[in-house]
Amino acid sequence: MRLHEVLLEQFVTSFKRPPKKLILDFDATDDPVHGEQDGRFFHGYYRQYCFLPLYVFCGDQLLVSYLRPSNIDGAKHSWAILSLLVKRLRQIWPKVQIIFRGDAGFCRWKMLRWCDRHGIDYIVGLAKNDRLNALTAELQSEAAECFAVTGHKVRWFTDIRYGARAWDRARRVIAKIEYSSHGVNPRYVVSNLEGDAQQLYDTLYCARGDMENRIKESQLDMFGGRTSCQRWWPNQFRLLLSSLAYTLIEAIRRIALKGTELAKAYVGTVRLKLFKIGAVILKNSRRVRLLLASGYPHQDLYFLVARRLASE
Repeated sequence: MRLHEVLLEQFVTSFKRPPKKLILDFDATDDPVHGEQDGRFFHGYYRQYCFLPLYVFCGDQLLVSYLRPSNIDGAKHSWAILSLLVKRLRQIWPKVQIIFRGDAGFCRWKMLRWCDRHGIDYIVGLAKNDRLNALTAELQSEAAECFAVTGHKVRWFTDIRYGARAWDRARRVIAKIEYSSHGVNPRYVVSNLEGDAQQLYDTLYCARGDMENRIKESQLDMFGGRTSCQRWWPNQFRLLLSSLAYTLIEAIRRIALKGTELAKAYVGTVRLKLFKIGAVILKNSRRVRLLLASGYPHQDLYFLVARRLASE
């Protein structure tokens, strides 16, 4: 909890003025286990024994990295985490618009109802089913006819009202009807946002995919997958250490690398080019000297970053 508070406070202090909108991206990923560890379970989707950590990002900034066993619903605890994040963010910025975004694994009607009651906007994937396909069957047939005539891929959008039997009420669902040489490919997204269906899908929902790159940076570049301890809590601690390392490099990229060749580089690239420098260490009774390699090719960039960080 304390380390997650640090992540959240670092996020808050990164804003010089109150933001108008925050998009909170939720996603889970697999973290393969390294033997007979606490919380070790087989996951059918990933076809391996793994943990199932939950990540929450806002843009490039990491807010939550929560280790979980894999024998659970992928959305478990996300409601509680969203509630805690919203409570803290609303304390600081009462008027900020908060958007909850996730794939179909996070479409839980009670969570959506909570968002409706607390003024939280959402745009969440919805798994296709027979009833949804029946509601869009006519449009799918028209798309097939259009493709047969033109030979070009058809991509149409429409709005429908849908509520599963277990839901409290029907909600707006954005339907994307796509027909190509591979056949029909309908996709559905549930949202309480107003606006054009295609614009919401293309510009807002599809941008969710970039979060997967941020997860890769944290898991691979910052070694978040090295959860190889026997006990549970040391593995959670290791995951948080990798998250703190990601947060550090992301802050350097955002603050000190703006306008440089590494402004949009992955954190692994920043680590390799900016931090890994050949050096000789000389130590005596009074001081320790680090002699960095004169052949280091990014010396100017290194000193620029040092000056910018010193001025913050």
